[in-house]
Amino acid sequence: MQVPTLVVPALALLLVLAFIKLLKLKTARRNLPPGSFGWPIIGESLEFLRCQRGGHPEKFIQDRMSKYDSPVFKTSVLGEPIAILCGPAGNKFLFSNEGKKVALWWPSSVEKVLGRCLVSKAGHEARSDKKMLMSFFNPEALMRSVGVIDEMTKAHLRTHWEGKDQLEAYSILKQHTFDLACRQFMAITDPQLVSRLADHFHVFLRGVVDLPLNVPGTNFYRSKKAADSIRKELRVLVKQRRAELEKKTASPSQDIITHLLANGDENGKLMPEAEIINNVLSLLFAGHDTSTSTLVFIIKYLSELPHVLEKVVAEQREIAASKARGELLHWGDLQKMRYSWNVISEVMRMTAPVYGAFREALVEFTYEGYTIPKGWKLHWSACSTHRDPDYYPRSLTFDESRFEGSGPAPYTYVPFGGGPRMCLGLEFARAELLVFLHNLVDGFQWSLVHPDEKIIYHLMPIPAKGLPIRLRPRD
Repeated sequence: MQVPTLVVPALALLLVLAFIKLLKLKTARRNLPPGSFGWPIIGESLEFLRCQRGGHPEKFIQDRMSKYDSPVFKTSVLGEPIAILCGPAGNKFLFSNEGKKVALWWPSSVEKVLGRCLVSKAGHEARSDKKMLMSFFNPEALMRSVGVIDEMTKAHLRTHWEGKDQLEAYSILKQHTFDLACRQFMAITDPQLVSRLADHFHVFLRGVVDLPLNVPGTNFYRSKKAADSIRKELRVLVKQRRAELEKKTASPSQDIITHLLANGDENGKLMPEAEIINNVLSLLFAGHDTSTSTLVFIIKYLSELPHVLEKVVAEQREIAASKARGELLHWGDLQKMRYSWNVISEVMRMTAPVYGAFREALVEFTYEGYTIPKGWKLHWSACSTHRDPDYYPRSLTFDESRFEGSGPAPYTYVPFGGGPRMCLGLEFARAELLVFLHNLVDGFQWSLVHPDEKIIYHLMPIPAKGLPIRLRPRD
């Protein structure tokens, strides 16, 4: 009677061992990329985060590229097996295969907080949503927006910069870019509503990319609650905009909400109200903090490079001299800011506003002779590409001339991503950055309080102390 009792678990153990062996044989035949999954559960997450917190996120990738002598390697971060595709070839592959072999991927916390929207969709649904959103970001809307951005920027500098001897650039610019986003995306002019949304949004940001533990006290729990509070405010706004459209007191092009309420997809189907709200939230998530980061580093680099600042001032002073008193900037003025845009482009090369992004393998495929299994996550990095000396000689030296003429080679410069998932508001961001730079250098001189301030990365680069600066009026 004892024999069956012993045989059953023994057979079960043998079956498990045989299954594991078969998996190993299958994995071996697949020829996975070189690399290491690191420690159980945590993988190589600690080293990945250490490089980001240390201000050199590209080091994680460059060290492994050198170690494995391969343009692709495997690792494990965020509890996922990940293949990191390096350099412009990797960027090109991922950008050009969106919706075919790969799809956008975010940690589960992002999808749970943002809900159903462009960020969480793939395939035809994602293409349809993007087409509806992109039709709002058209050239006519962009041209109309320049004067509004200039007016708001001038008001911001008068209120928060003039008369100040010192301020913390990051926090004050975060407020400015959020104000602009509320105006551009939602046509909100009520400062109390903007303030309420900003308070909720900053809580939302702290937990949107975090362990999805929906337990009171966790960042994720607070992020979900903050997102719900934002949705509550936006539902009221959607109701108002719908009523205004019916009364013809609002234009379908005045903001993204009225645009989506009035314009459907290719079949005339309108986007559901809940998805309109989620897409507005995702636009705020994707856009305003990246602009804040870039503005902060424009200030930092120009403070460190007086010869570059002098040329920027000269270009902007010439444009200012061509304007009548009180006349706002317009689209044509931005086209004259060629040197200034080269400088901003080099700022984004040196310190990319976004470290990179993730994709998920929709099918098993081969890349550079290695098998990438279906379901694996993939990663492209702007930081490592932008600082690769093979494409940027003296890559750690600021050189705005890199963007003269035809500029960098394709897929070597990717601050806004690429392919179907390229940043929707790229041209709006360009206008926002140039308009702010114009007004900043026309009215102020500044110096850094902490010249050696450390840079840390958490989704995007941030000065560790918020970049405090000393201010004085420009002569």
